Formats: sequence, structure tokens, C-alpha cells
Amino acid sequence: MGDSMAQQQSLISALQRAEAYPHAVDKIEHIETHISHLLLAGEFVYKIKKPVDLGFLDFSTQEKRRYFCEEELRLNRRLAPELYLDLATITGDYDIPEIDGKGEILEYAVRMRRFPQSSLFDRTLPDRELVLRLARRVARFHAVIPAVDPRESYGQPQSVLQPMLENFAHIRAALDARGGNEKLASLETWTRKRMERLLLVIRQRREQGHIRECHGDMHLGNIARFQGRICIFDGIEFNPLLHWIDTLSDMAFLLMDLQHKGLQREAACFLNAYLETSGDYDGLPLLPFYLVYRAMVRAKVTAIRLAQSGLSRDERRSTAAEYAAYIDLACRLSRATQPALIITFGFSGSGKSRVAGWLAEHLSAIQVRSDVERKRLCGLLKGDSAVSAPEEGIYTPEVTGATYTRLHAIATTAIHAGYTTIIDATFLDVEVRDRFRKLAKTLGCPFLILACHAPVELLRQRVQQRNREENDPSDADLAVLERQLKINQAFSVAESPFLLEWDTTEAPSSELLEQISVRLNLQSEERT
Repeated sequence: MGDSMAQQQSLISALQRAEAYPHAVDKIEHIETHISHLLLAGEFVYKIKKPVDLGFLDFSTQEKRRYFCEEELRLNRRLAPELYLDLATITGDYDIPEIDGKGEILEYAVRMRRFPQSSLFDRTLPDRELVLRLARRVARFHAVIPAVDPRESYGQPQSVLQPMLENFAHIRAALDARGGNEKLASLETWTRKRMERLLLVIRQRREQGHIRECHGDMHLGNIARFQGRICIFDGIEFNPLLHWIDTLSDMAFLLMDLQHKGLQREAACFLNAYLETSGDYDGLPLLPFYLVYRAMVRAKVTAIRLAQSGLSRDERRSTAAEYAAYIDLACRLSRATQPALIITFGFSGSGKSRVAGWLAEHLSAIQVRSDVERKRLCGLLKGDSAVSAPEEGIYTPEVTGATYTRLHAIATTAIHAGYTTIIDATFLDVEVRDRFRKLAKTLGCPFLILACHAPVELLRQRVQQRNREENDPSDADLAVLERQLKINQAFSVAESPFLLEWDTTEAPSSELLEQISVRLNLQSEERT
């Protein structure tokens, strides 16, 4: 066995022979990163860790490399069992090595299933349906992975801040103060100040079990479609500090990457699907903090690449542009925004959820659905049936009151965090609408009531159609609709300045978006 770079380089060269492999190989490709060698041979990939000690990772001995190969398999089989096969041994001698042969073990490798690069999400950008599937997959993963042992320090403020500050140090070292220092200094100052403001929230997140054994490097380049499934691979195994993290930080990497690619609507869709599945709205105050961190992680990786010798002029130009794009994104994410509070109004079947969802994607807003939150309060999943007579089961006045109280709390949290929020509920009671109007006034944000209307006969048709569909969170049937039509309370004079009505026989359009933007901007101007 050998732990020198020269010995391993000799081994890698000798492994570029088809005879070294116990399976058919027509061509061998070698990809080198700063910490690994990847040998693409036939249907498989062999990932060999370099014998390096970089401080934040230590692969310096064969025993350590074996351990981290096993950790890589353990951690990544959780989200990509189809790709991560087993631990391979490299045996024989350095001149004529074999995979899983006889003799002395020279090195270890992670054996993976090979897949076409075109299936990567950063090569073929995901559509809305894939984004929804991805968000739900990530949220369900976060729900079942283990929470940190209270005796460990992971998730403590210093453990959260340390890798953030290291990003800035690594960028400065890589770029050797080649410019852009003002933005870098500003982002570092923002990070330190935001940490001070979020100390209590960060400690609460740890106490509430949100520090978990996450993936740690969940961006679009580490996600692929394989055999019809979404595989999230290449999670961080080499440094527990980087994967024992807040689940929101894990999710934020993907959200940031969608925004970096210019997929703003898909990013909003991803965020809302994740939050609706996880119910983790209380973490929203941390989201801008973690989004900036994730943008800086990618800026660091790009800066290190930019500092490498051997780049062509075109490669250097494109890498420099990518670095600048990540820094600019981090700056935008760190800026305060003016959020607004929008509540819907409408009978069952009025199409308010469809309109609210469309608006959430176009306004990059948080959509919170009362049907989902009601069931969450009652320990049910959104697709669970809870059909009952009006004002019975989970639809008693007490449960309805508790649901609106929860929606009020989520709106307060989301708006404090800087996110325009759409509360998607019937809001037939004027007193309930007034609670949210007063909340907007207290928070100093624009307010809008989006009243969704449709002919009564169409309402009945839509309700009946929805009852035949599976996995819809609404349990409203015709009996519920008929009762709503009777108890509806008209809009008050005080509500009229905030009222915008929309006929949902028409699909939501740019006209609706323009009307909402004008109304919200006018209110913002009145406050300045």
C-alpha cells in the first residue's frame, strides 16, 4: 500500500487498461478533481480518493480513504441507491493492478453505476413537474433522516458561521485580491450581522430537531434522472460539519441554484412545494441567510477553478463571468425587499388555489393553503380524506379557528422574513379578513383581498370533479358549497380599497399580474 501522490498517479495510469476490470470495457475515461480520480469504465464509475490532507478533509492514509469510501456509500445510498453499488478493492501491484483481484490491497474505490451526462439537471433543466417531484422528495428525505445528538456541537451558531467565513477566506486566497473586494467585504459584513440577528432562531432550530444528517451539496449538478427516478448523488461525506446542518440550508442550495439559472418561477414552485410538504414555514427567517451562504459556496468553487493554471482564454472568461454572477446573486439575495400580504376570497370550486399558485410563481411569493394546514394541525397528510358534514370532524368551528390562527402566524413569520405571502383560504367571514388586514397594517406592508368568482353552476361542476380526483387536499363537497353560499358575508366599506375581483372562468394572465402589481405599488408609495 502507498499513500503518496506519485504512487497513486502511477496506479491511475495503470488502471487505464481494459484488462484491469472484471467486466466488459471498451473505453476508459479519466476525470480528475482536486480530491478524487474518477475512472469511467464500461457501465461503471470507480471513484478513488486522493491521498491528501486539506484541513477540511483528510484522506491521507489508506485506512482513512477506506472509511470515507464507506461513508460515501452509506450517505449517498439514501438518495441514490441505484447509483452507489459497493466498495471495490484495487489489488495486485502498481504496474498491473486489478479491480477486485487477488493479492495486496493497494487502494479502495467507490463503485457507481454510470449514467449519461445529459441526464444531469444542470444539463437538461427540469420542468415544473420535475421540480415538484424533486421538492417533495427532498422534504420527505429531511423528515426521516436522524437529528443531531444534543451532545454534539453541530448546528450551534459557531458551527454554522465557520464554513460561511471560510468561504470568504478561500475566495480571497484564490483570487489574490484581484478585484471585487468591495462586494466581498459587504457580503461578509452582512453575514456577520445577520448571524447576530438570527442567534436565537438558530439555537431554536437545533432544539427543535432541524439539524440533521443532510446531503450537504444539493445543487443541480448533483441530480440526475436514472431509470425514471430522481437520483440526488455526491453528498458530502468528508466533513461532518458540512452535512450535519439545518435542513433549510440543505434545501437552500437547490433553491439558490434554480435562481442562478434564471428559473425564477421554478424556484418559487420548488420552495412552495417543499414548504407545503415539510410544513417548515417557521424556518423562513433563515432562508435569505442560507441562500447567500450557498451562493458563496459556488462562488468559492468557481474562484478556485479560476485560480488554476492551464485554463484557456475562453474558459477563463466564462469562469470569471460565472464567479461574478454568483457574487451578484448573493448581493441581490442579501437586500431587503418590500413584501405584501395577499389573502384570497372564494367559495369552494372558485379556482382560488389555482390562481394563488399561479401568482406565487410569478411574484416569487409564499403560498399557504388552508386545506393543507388544517389537515396538518389534525395530524393528517394533505391527500388524506377527512370528508364529513359541515362543521363536523376536522371542520368544526374550533378547528377552523385554530387553522386561521396558524395561517396568521405563518403570514407574520413569512412577511417578517421579507417574503410576499398569499394566504389561500375561503375567507368568507369578514372578522377573519379584518384580522389579516390589521396584521398587514401592523407589519407595515401592502394588503390585498383577491376575490375569485365563478358562476354557481360552474362552482358545483368543479367541486364534483375535484371530489373524483385523488390527492386533492380539499374535502369540500356540494353540501359544503351550498352552506358557504348561504353564510357568506359581504365585503365591508373598510375592505373596498383593498379588494381586487377576478373572474376565474378566465385563466390568470399578465393582466391580473399587472393589476396586482399596480395596487401593491400604490400602497407602498403611500407609505413613503
